[in-house]
Amino acid sequence: MAANSRSFLADAGCGEQELDANSALMELDKGLRSGKLGEQCEAVVRFPRLFQKYPFPILINSAFLKLADVFRVGNNFLRLCVLKVTQQSEKHLEKILNVDEFVKRIFSVIHSNDPVARAITLRMLGSMASIIPERKNAHHSIRQSLDSHDNVEVEAAIFAAANFSAQSKDFAVGICNKISEMIQGLATPVDLKLKLIPILQHMHHDASLASSSRQLLQQLVTSYPSTKMVIVTLHTFTLLAASSLVDIPKQIQLLLQYLKNDPRKAVKRLAIQDLKLLANKTPHTWSRENIQALCESALNTPYDSLKMGMLSVLSTLSGTIAIKQYFSSAPGAAATTARSFDLVKLAQECCYHNNRGIAAHGVRILTNISASCQEKDLLPLEQDAVFGLEALLVLCSQDDSPGAQATLKITLTCMVKLVKCRPHLSQSVVESLLTQLHSAQDNARILMCHCLAAIAMQLPVLADGILGDLMDLYKLIGQSATDKKQELLVSLATVIFVSSQKALSTEIKTVIKQQLENASNGWTAYRIARQASRMGNHDMARELYQSLLTQVASEHFYFWLNSLKEFSHAEQCLTGLQEDNYSSALSCIAEALKSYHKGIASLTAASTPLNPLSFQCGFVKLRIDLLQAFSQLICTCNSLKTSPPPAIATTIAMTSGNDLQRCGRISNQALTLSLQMKHSMEEFRNLATRYGDLYQSSFDADSATLRNVELQQQSCLLISHAIEALILDPESASFQEYSSNGTAPVESEYERRMMSVFNHVLEEVESLNRKYAPVSYLASNTCLCNAVIALLKVPLSFQRYFFQKLQSTSIKLALSPSPRNPAEPIAVQNNQQLALKVEGVVQHGSKPGLFRKIQSVCLNVSSVLQSKPGQDFKIPIDNMTNEMEQRVEPHNDYFSTQFLLNFVILGTHNITVESSVIDSNGIIWKTGPKTTIFVKSLEDPYSQQVRLQQQQGQPPSQQQQQRTAYSRF
Repeated sequence: MAANSRSFLADAGCGEQELDANSALMELDKGLRSGKLGEQCEAVVRFPRLFQKYPFPILINSAFLKLADVFRVGNNFLRLCVLKVTQQSEKHLEKILNVDEFVKRIFSVIHSNDPVARAITLRMLGSMASIIPERKNAHHSIRQSLDSHDNVEVEAAIFAAANFSAQSKDFAVGICNKISEMIQGLATPVDLKLKLIPILQHMHHDASLASSSRQLLQQLVTSYPSTKMVIVTLHTFTLLAASSLVDIPKQIQLLLQYLKNDPRKAVKRLAIQDLKLLANKTPHTWSRENIQALCESALNTPYDSLKMGMLSVLSTLSGTIAIKQYFSSAPGAAATTARSFDLVKLAQECCYHNNRGIAAHGVRILTNISASCQEKDLLPLEQDAVFGLEALLVLCSQDDSPGAQATLKITLTCMVKLVKCRPHLSQSVVESLLTQLHSAQDNARILMCHCLAAIAMQLPVLADGILGDLMDLYKLIGQSATDKKQELLVSLATVIFVSSQKALSTEIKTVIKQQLENASNGWTAYRIARQASRMGNHDMARELYQSLLTQVASEHFYFWLNSLKEFSHAEQCLTGLQEDNYSSALSCIAEALKSYHKGIASLTAASTPLNPLSFQCGFVKLRIDLLQAFSQLICTCNSLKTSPPPAIATTIAMTSGNDLQRCGRISNQALTLSLQMKHSMEEFRNLATRYGDLYQSSFDADSATLRNVELQQQSCLLISHAIEALILDPESASFQEYSSNGTAPVESEYERRMMSVFNHVLEEVESLNRKYAPVSYLASNTCLCNAVIALLKVPLSFQRYFFQKLQSTSIKLALSPSPRNPAEPIAVQNNQQLALKVEGVVQHGSKPGLFRKIQSVCLNVSSVLQSKPGQDFKIPIDNMTNEMEQRVEPHNDYFSTQFLLNFVILGTHNITVESSVIDSNGIIWKTGPKTTIFVKSLEDPYSQQVRLQQQQGQPPSQQQQQRTAYSRF
C-alpha cells in the first residue's frame, strides 16, 4: 500500500529523500532571512506544503522554531501569516519536540505595548492549546486580556479562552465564574456577551461544572428574551448537552417547547436545527412523547419551510432505533398508542405536497417505517410508499433543476431500500422506472439507470423481454454526443449488461458497438467495456478493448488495455465448457491459460513505480494458478479412470496401513495417482491461503471486490473438501463447517450464481458420501470434474478495485537511529541494548475512510542473524532472536513507539519492521510497508581483552579484576 506513494525516509529513514527535505527547509529559511517583506511572507505561507510533504517530527520541529523566531522579531503582518500557518497545520503541532522553546519565543510578544500584537499572540496561544493546555502563564494572560479596553484584544482573548476551555479542565473551572460575571455584568456590551456565551459549551469536564453552566444558560434564556440572545444561548445549551450527554432528554424537551410556543421564525428554525443535531447524535434518547410533540407541531404549522425542517428531523429519526420505540405499544397506554400514528398521518399528507422537499421527506418516512416495522396494521403503508415514490418520480424526472435532481436522488434511494426490504414490490417499482425512462430528462435518466442497475444487482427483476425497450432507447440516445449523453450511454449499457443474465446476443453487441462508433469518445467506450468486465460479459469487453488499443497515447495505457483484452479473451474461452466432456474442458482451460499468460506479461509492462498494479497482478496470478490446479485435477481424475481400483483395495489398504492405497491398484502407478490427489488437495488449500493473503492486503478495496476474492477462496476450499470427502478420507469428512452460513444478503448476480454452484456441489458430495461407503471411484471422479466445470462456467467478475481505487491509504515509516547509507550497518556493542524508535504517518487520498478507517497500527519487529564471526560462543537460545509486536493508535495520522532490542550474538543482524493496520471492526489488514536496517553487534573492549588473555593462558591482573568489580560505580 505504501508503494503507491514516494515515501520520505522510507527504508532506512534517511538518505537522499532527507537531503531533499533539508534543502527545501533551507530554501524557505533563506526566504525568512530576506530583507524584503514579500519574500518573507511567501516563505511563511509555503510551510504547510512542506509539512504535508515531509510530515516527520525532526523537520516539523525545526520549521516551527524558525516560524517562532519570525513571530518574535517580525511585524504584525508576518505574525498574522505565522498564525494562519499554525492554524492550517494544527495536526502537526504535537510533533514539535522543543515545546518549551517554541512557546517561550511566541509568549515573549504578549508583553508588547501593541494591543494588536498581543491579540495575535493570544490567538496563537489559543491555536496551540492542544499542546500547552496546562500552561499557567498562558491562562493568566488570557484572564488578564479579558479585562482589556481594546476590543481586538478582548475578542482574541475570548477565542483563546474557548480553545483552552475545550482542552483544560483546570482552566475551564477557573474561567467559568469570570465568564459568568462578564455575561451578567451590566457594563458588558450585548455584542460581547453574544461572543462570550459560546465558551460555556466547553464546560462539560465534570457534572458539577456542566450543571452550573446549564443554570447560567437557563437564567440567560429567560432574562434576555431578544432574538439574537435566545438563538445563541439555545445553541450553546444544545452543544453543552450533546457533550455532557446526561441532559439530552431535557434539552430535547426545551427545544420542542420553544418550537411550539415561541412565535419567532428565527427561533423556531434554530430549534429545528438543534433537534436535527440531537437526532443524528443520540436518536435513542428520543421518547415517543418527543416524536409525538414534533409531529403535532408539523401538522399545525402553516409555514412550509418550518414543516420541511421538522420533517427532516422526523425522517432522520425514522431511519434509527427511535422509530421502533415510537411504534412499540406500552402496556396500559391505549390512548397513547392510538395517537402514535400521527407520524403516519403526517407522512401520508406530505407525500403529495406541492413542495418537492416536503414530499421527499414524507416518502422517506414511509419507506423507513415499511423497512423497519413488521406489524400487520402497517402493511398498507407499503403501497402508500410506492404510490408516493412513483408520483415524485414522475414529477422530478421532467425537471432539470438542481432541486429536482436532489429530490430525485432521495426518491431513487428510497426505491432501492424499499425493494431490498420488500422484494414483492420490486416488479411495480421497476415497471414505473422503465415507463418513465423514455420521457425523462437526461440527468434524471442517468440516475434512474443507476437505480435500475442497483435493484437488478440484488434481485433478478429485469426480464429478457425488457431488453427490446432498452435497446430502442439506446439507439435514440446514441444520436447525440454531449457529455450527458455519454454518461447516459454508460449507465444504460450497465443496465443492459445486468439484465442480460446470459451472454449478449449478436444483435445487442452490434447495436452497442455501432452507437459507440457514431457518438462516443474513447473514454466512454472504455467505461462501457469496464462495466462489461464487471458483469461477466467478456466477449463484449474483449471487442471494445481491442478497438481502443490504437486510441491511447501512452505505452503503459496500451499494455493495460492489451492485458484487459487478453483476460477477457481467456474468460471467454471458458464459456464453452460442458459437463461430462472433460477433454474439451482441458483444451478450453489450456487456451484460457495461454491468453492469461500473455495478459500478465502486458500487465507487468503496464505497471509503473507510482502505480505498481499490485492487486491486479496478484489477482491474475492467483487466477492462473487456480486454472492450472483445475486442469491438473481433471487430468488426475482421467488417469484414475485408466487405473481403476480393485474391489479388495480397501481391505488391502487396511492391512498394509496405507489409506492412500484404497484409491487404486496396489501398484506404483495407482499409489502415484493417489499421492497426486493429496497433492492437489494441498494445492487448493494453499491457493485458498493465498487468496486470504490478497484479501488482507486490500485495505482500500470496496466490499464487492473483497466479496469476489472471498468467493474465489471459498471455491478453492470447496474443491479441497470434495477431494478429501470423496477420495482421501471419506469416513471423517464433516459437512457442517461448509454448509451455507445463514441467509446473508446476496449483493450481485455473480455471487448468486457462485453460491448456487457451491450449494449444488456440497449436496452432491454429501449425498455420494452417505450413499456409498466407500465412494465409487467413477462417481467421485465424475463429481469432482463436474464441480470444476460448474465453477468455471460462472463468468468471472472483475470488480471495481481491479480498475478503480476510490480510497487510498498509505503508511510512511521512519526508523531511528538510521545509517547515512542504507547498506551500512549500525554498530552496537553486544552488552548493550538498541533503542529503536519507529515513527509513522498515515496518508490518505481524496476520500479518507470511504470504506474503512484505521483504528490502530500494529508494528512487528524481528531480527535475523545474517553473518557471524568465526568464533562460536555458547549463547542462551532466548538471546538469539528478537520478536516484538506493539499496537499504537495514530493521533492526527501520526504514531510513534520504541522497541528495546538485544544483540548478544556477535555479527550482522537484519532488523525488519513491518506494519499492518487494524480497522474499526478489529480486522487486521497486512498493508505494509516493510522496512529493513542492518545492525552489527560488536564485542565490548573489556570482554575482548579478557578473552584474549584467557586464550594466551594469562589470568587477568588484580587491577583489572578490581576495575571489573567497581567499574559500574
